Amino acid sequence: MPDLEHVLVEQLADYRSGWSMGSFGAIAEFHQDDGEPCSATSLERVTARGDIRILPQPEMTPVAYETLSLRPHRWSQSVALCLPLTAASRANRSALTELGPDAGALREQDRGAILFDMGLSQIQVDFCIRTSDQGLIDALRAHAGRSLFEPGNPVMGRILSAHPHRVALTGLGRVEVYQKIGGPETGGRSPEGPHTHVLPKLLKAGRTHSANVPIPDGLVPCAGLYPGNPVIGPLGEDRDVDPDLFDAFQTLLRAWGNRDYIAARDGSWRALEAGLAPHQFDADTSRQGRAGLRNGLRQWRRRHGDSALLEEWSRAFDKGASDIDETGHET
Repeated sequence: MPDLEHVLVEQLADYRSGWSMGSFGAIAEFHQDDGEPCSATSLERVTARGDIRILPQPEMTPVAYETLSLRPHRWSQSVALCLPLTAASRANRSALTELGPDAGALREQDRGAILFDMGLSQIQVDFCIRTSDQGLIDALRAHAGRSLFEPGNPVMGRILSAHPHRVALTGLGRVEVYQKIGGPETGGRSPEGPHTHVLPKLLKAGRTHSANVPIPDGLVPCAGLYPGNPVIGPLGEDRDVDPDLFDAFQTLLRAWGNRDYIAARDGSWRALEAGLAPHQFDADTSRQGRAGLRNGLRQWRRRHGDSALLEEWSRAFDKGASDIDETGHET
């Protein structure tokens, strides 16, 4: 069984790994480049673009998983760091709220800046903005106590144009993003490296996480680790399979992953190795069983190449991207 804290320290030192803290609809991501200057301790990283601090808790539980991709030659891999609901729960504010100077900021220069909870009503994260811009502070104070999404509230526009720091606070630490908010000034896309997403449509769902993520009942994901992907490069580009990255994540998946997913995926590999036809395979029809089988076929193709037998299996069990949405859900 891998030692969780050792894994976290090792992964923080690996530029290929990404991190997040947030919820389903409000998330702050931390990424670092190879050789990017940083100030670091074992569980902290501070760069010129953002930072992360992980605060392990005794009840922290890892959940490793793989999800389907819209692109049939890819898959994603993640470890959700979870807490029981009582330990994960934050203030769950529903209106813009001033919290005062951010004494917990990782950089000393930011500790006098004022922190405002955006009031997104999320169970496991206080999603905040931080600023020392007096004009923005005055505007935020003038509309404190109101929802940012209330009709006629001008504050969200001020936030988007001012690009304050964003700070995601959970029971397992914080992620701070110093870069601009994705929008017209960034070419309509999030900047590379640390960035944030606030998606009102997803927030309205009131979920702590995607239904596609196999979080056990009673647990809430408070942070996410995304180890280097064996088929996707640091900038999202396709790459030849990296067997070391593939094997490294399998160690985590087998220790901390969903049993139905692993059984279905490994079963597909054994059946293909034995030359069995699809009708000879007893497919698990659960959500995780289907995902495991489909990703198993995709991974087999990337690792072993195409074959007539694999095409037969894919026609039977993997419909491609036509029934997968942008979050990896089957539709």
